[in-house]
Parts: sequence; C-alpha cells; structure tokens
Amino acid sequence: MSEYIGFGSLPDIVHRKTVKKGFEFTLMVVGESGLGKSTLINTLFLSDLYKDRKESNYEPPQTAKVEKKTLCIEEQGVKLRLTVVDTPGFGSSLSSEDCIRSCCEYVDEQFRAYFAEESGVIRKNIVDNRVHCCLYFIPGHCHNLRPIDIEFMLNIHEKVNVIPVISKADMLTEREKSRVKKRINDSIKEHGIKVYQLPDCDSDEDEDFKQQDKELKSCLPFAVVGSNTILEVNGKKIRGRQYDWGLVEVDNPAHSDFTKLRNMLISTHMHDLKEVTEDVHYENFRTQLISKISQQALKDRGLCRKLKRDSIPKLPPALDETDILLIQKEEEIRRMQDVLIQMQEKLKTNSEKCNQNLYLTAQKSLENESKKIENVINV
Repeated sequence: MSEYIGFGSLPDIVHRKTVKKGFEFTLMVVGESGLGKSTLINTLFLSDLYKDRKESNYEPPQTAKVEKKTLCIEEQGVKLRLTVVDTPGFGSSLSSEDCIRSCCEYVDEQFRAYFAEESGVIRKNIVDNRVHCCLYFIPGHCHNLRPIDIEFMLNIHEKVNVIPVISKADMLTEREKSRVKKRINDSIKEHGIKVYQLPDCDSDEDEDFKQQDKELKSCLPFAVVGSNTILEVNGKKIRGRQYDWGLVEVDNPAHSDFTKLRNMLISTHMHDLKEVTEDVHYENFRTQLISKISQQALKDRGLCRKLKRDSIPKLPPALDETDILLIQKEEEIRRMQDVLIQMQEKLKTNSEKCNQNLYLTAQKSLENESKKIENVINV
C-alpha cells in the first residue's frame, strides 16, 4: 500500500511557475554627481545602462530629475526585469528641497499606480514598478553625514528600504574606513533614521549562512569601489582600478565591500526587500490613501445632505394651544363688531319709521352685545 499523497511536489511546481514568470526589481540610486553611481550599477549587473553618459560633452543637469532605465537580465534560465531609477542633478542646486521632493514624489507615484492597478476589475499581469530599494551614496571624503544626507533619508525612510553606501572607498585607509562607518552609524541612530535592517537568521539555517549574515551586518554601511575596467594580472582577468601606488580589486573583500553588497542585494536579500516593500511601506501608503478617500467621501456626503436640507422649503412653525385660542377670540371679536356696525346702520336708516319701543329694544340689544365683547376680552 502506497503512503505517498503527492503534495511534496508543490515546491517544484511553484518554482517552475515562478521561474517561468520571472522576477521584477526596482532599484533607486541617489547621490551627487561624480560619486560613481553609474559605474557601480554597471558593475553590479554586468551591463552598460548609461551609454549616453560616456560622451565627452555630457554634463549632469543642474536640477534634480528622475530617470528610469529598464533592463532584462537572464541567468541560468531565471529572468529578472531590472529597473534602475537614477537622480542626475541631485544636490546640484543650492536648495535641497526640490531634489528630495522629486524622489519622494516618484516613490509615491509608483505606489499610487500600483494601487490603481490592484483596485481595478482586471488584476492580471500587474507590472510592479514600486521602488524596492534605495542606495544612497555618501561621499567618503566627508567622513560623516551632511545635512542634505540626513534630510533626504528622514524624508524617504518611511517610503522605501534605504541602504547607505560610502562611495569611492579606495580613497580611505582601513582605519579611516572603520572610523567613517562608526560615525555614520552613530549619526543614523542619533537622528532616528530608519535604514534597512537585515533580518535575523532562522535557527535551522546552516552555519555558513549565519556567518555570512553576521559579516553583512558588521559591514553596514557598505564601503564600495566600482569599475568597468578589466585588468589582467598574472594571467587572470579582474575588474579593478590601477593606481601608481597599486591595484584596487573590486571583487576583493579586503579592498571593498562590493561583493557583500552584491550578494545582499541580488542573491540573499532581494526577496526580503520586496516583502518589506509590500508588507510595510506599501501597506502604510495604502492605509493612508484609503483613509483619505474615506474622509473625502464622508465630507462629500455631508455636503450633499446639507444641500438637500437647504433645498427643502421651510414650513411655518407649529402653533400651540394658547396661540390658537387667541386667534379664535380675535375672530369672535371681529364678528361681534361687524354685527354692531350693521345694527347701528339699520337703526339710523329706520329711525324715523320706528317707534320708541323699537328704539329701546335695539338699544338694549346693543348693550348686551357690548357686554359679550367685554366678557370675551376679559377671559
């Protein structure tokens, strides 16, 4: 008798479908011009995303703007749709507010577009352009966070996973590199900046992965060197930079944290970056947006009700018993006065024809009516 049910193959089925569908990842790179952002991205993904910037007459814009480039990469049958969002001109103007606003608005626009697609009737084949990670480049020669660095990260850390990167680390000695990292980490804690936190390892993970995770956490922020130049050293081709004083190897952990950044970003923590974006940053944006929509709907509904109430004609106020009684008495008095006027006119007309008895009778009747009027008024 077979005890095999069959659901043990579900991971293989999910794996095949996921690989067939491919993956999407959006990376934002922010920093001043000349910090090696383009070079690092090309080195990370072994591509040439910025061919147009190789021209000798290229000059970065003087105001911040957002540029998006998409690249499809395939490795061992796995497809990755990579979108790199660059911000040329960041920090070029005297005021940093426009630069920061442009980046924050772009992140919000992608959240808003995804929300619209997700809320639609047809939700198949939704393209995810949400920013999953932001590499923020800090100049290595500054040795600490500047006001623009603090302001930018404080404005965007609730919207996207921020990973600070020390650029051009080959200009620092090992002692200077450690000192700069400590100062930056202290400033991040002091100002309450929420950078991306690597998750803790599960207890069932192997020791190699735990050691790798420990090394990654100790390296933050990453001090990196990028280069697209291929050098041949002792018959071996490497990516690096040749100086008069020696050679800097990009992939050498003793020279740069580039390998650790690449493994964390692409290999070990890409899925977690996407999960944090979905479960934390996008969920916060979605909750706030739904709350605003609900408040606006209630406001519009209250305005409609007010307009309806104003359009209804106002009725006269209801009369109480005292008012009704007064009106009745006034009517009775007017009626009696009319009767007296008629009797007086009749007496004048027939005064010559009537005898004294008739006159007395009419006079008596007139007195009786006057008494009735006085009684009504006194009641």
